[in-house]
Amino acid sequence: MSDRVLLKHGAGGRAMRALVEEVFVRDALDGLPAGAVGLAAMDDGAAIPLGDGRWLVVTTDSHVISPIFFPGGDIGRLAISGTVNDLAMMGATKVLALTCAVILEEGFSRAELERVQASIRATCREAAAPIVTGDTKVMGRGEIDGIVLNTTGVAITDRVVRDSGLRPGDRIVVTGTLGDHGLAVLSARHSLGLEGDLRSDVAPIGSLIAHLLARHGDDVTAMKDPTRGGLASALAEMAQKGGVGVVLDQLALPVTDEVRAAAELLGIDPLVVANEGKAVMGVRPEVADAVVAWLREHPLGRSAAIVGTATSERPGSLILDTGFGRRLVSELEGEPLPRIC
Repeated sequence: MSDRVLLKHGAGGRAMRALVEEVFVRDALDGLPAGAVGLAAMDDGAAIPLGDGRWLVVTTDSHVISPIFFPGGDIGRLAISGTVNDLAMMGATKVLALTCAVILEEGFSRAELERVQASIRATCREAAAPIVTGDTKVMGRGEIDGIVLNTTGVAITDRVVRDSGLRPGDRIVVTGTLGDHGLAVLSARHSLGLEGDLRSDVAPIGSLIAHLLARHGDDVTAMKDPTRGGLASALAEMAQKGGVGVVLDQLALPVTDEVRAAAELLGIDPLVVANEGKAVMGVRPEVADAVVAWLREHPLGRSAAIVGTATSERPGSLILDTGFGRRLVSELEGEPLPRIC
């Protein structure tokens, strides 16, 4: 174990989970009611039973990105979407309230701050998620990089969906194309001038998940949003928690031509690139086709696809079937694209 915190410890892969487990979870004292989902579960949020069949779901997240404005979004849209999506991944699509704390570097542009705030406001309206309280701090020049946002969300649900529920035979479904966010941000950050329309997928997907759960709530066994570390990290964690192996079908993975071309040029696997408007889930095999058809009826789910299967073989492993053979997909320690969410 390193005696210093490194960038890889915030990138969503094995190194980040190890840091959280060794420092924060190890001595966690939940003090929660029986059956509650707390910090030790390392899910997308906490879930507290209210005693009337409903659950209170709470999540929090901090957001940094460079550049703060990028094709398809900005740090404001990212912050609201990330929090709403974490709630949705636990089945909580009815957001009661959000908080938003803003930490600014001295000298930050007032015009850019107002632009970020306008984006926050618009995304809150889109997600039907009101901000009810917040905080503002200003740091000295060089003490932070421009702007940092922290958001917390609270929601109610009748059924909690965990990321640990995969079972052998479950089909793996993604709600859309992979790698859009990370590669759009990378291209903007370094002014790569890549051909095509590389745009972030950042969006609040609560309405998509509500649409799904309204018809197929009992058919969904596990959910997670493949943000930092991409689909590979999300599925690796889901497989380890569920005690299953996951076999992915490479030919079924939805990837745009622009992302595929950029990834090949840069030598980056889209499987490890962040997404900010997608979900990955396990669904019962007998209804997988119906689930995908239903997702595709929603504007945010038009590229939904079945991409793999959970198996009893090699528990905790992620295997890619290329059509010519199979290979083990190793989850990265960190992520090749820092500061993307």
